[in-house]
Amino acid sequence: MAFPIENKLVVAVSSSALFDLTESDKVYNERGLAEYRRYQEENINVPLGKGVAFPFVKRLLSFNELFSDEQPVEVVLLSRNSPETGLRVFRTIEHYGLDISRASFFSGESPYKYLPAFNASLFLSASERDVKRACDAGYAAGRVLKSEVMDDTSDHELRIAFDFDGVIADDESEKIYKEHGLKAFHKHEATTQRPLDPGPLADLLMKISNLQKLETERMSHDENYHRWLKISIVTARNAPAHERVVNTLKSWGVEVTEAFFLGGISKDRVLEIMRPHIFFDDQMSHLDHLRNVPAVHIPMGIANEQ
Repeated sequence: MAFPIENKLVVAVSSSALFDLTESDKVYNERGLAEYRRYQEENINVPLGKGVAFPFVKRLLSFNELFSDEQPVEVVLLSRNSPETGLRVFRTIEHYGLDISRASFFSGESPYKYLPAFNASLFLSASERDVKRACDAGYAAGRVLKSEVMDDTSDHELRIAFDFDGVIADDESEKIYKEHGLKAFHKHEATTQRPLDPGPLADLLMKISNLQKLETERMSHDENYHRWLKISIVTARNAPAHERVVNTLKSWGVEVTEAFFLGGISKDRVLEIMRPHIFFDDQMSHLDHLRNVPAVHIPMGIANEQ
């Protein structure tokens, strides 16, 4: 039986996150809309290159093949293209065999206000403006950052990594650290064991956890099934502040595969070994030096206040 839409993991993705639009954007910016239309029409059968979010989206959609009865995942394309110029995007989707059938084209307008219509737990875009507008409206959104796309087609795992504070949990503790310093932060965390409130990507994490539970159920009666999904927490927290992370995840019924409490060690030292297919963080200082890790900036909370 297929999942009801309320239980499905729905990710909305822009064409700029899914595909490499460098050349298309150059034509639009340098030669205008008319030439852009002509360029897309002339190249309609030339597939676009893979974008930063492509490896993540492709592997996420594979869960519909693994669990064909449940069909637990849906990816929706939201594009600033017009329906006419968006034809090349859909032909590229067909070229790569991506199971994406729902799309909306907005002819230059920002698509963020339609996210509730699709029950999306996440909106991914390369447009800083579109992501910021979505976040300001209270929707979970992230900006994919430029990086080298590493899509090893022989690698069937899906590795998803999250920062904790301000990403999957709210930034209550981050505010204490920013306003009162590290000593006050550790004192607060050591004496406050209650779970943190959900952050912008908490719903996404819980829906991803549902995929993990499907795999656990499959493994209980199929000894040949090997887990595809790995969920990791990569946080600057360390002991004693680690306990609140564990308590929070436990209260949500979420289990993670790996947790790294780095206490100031640069996250790229772990991420370069892990090679996640996507990593979410709310602080650009943790992201702007990553080169080979598909990274997403969540521009919400105190870490992004001016």
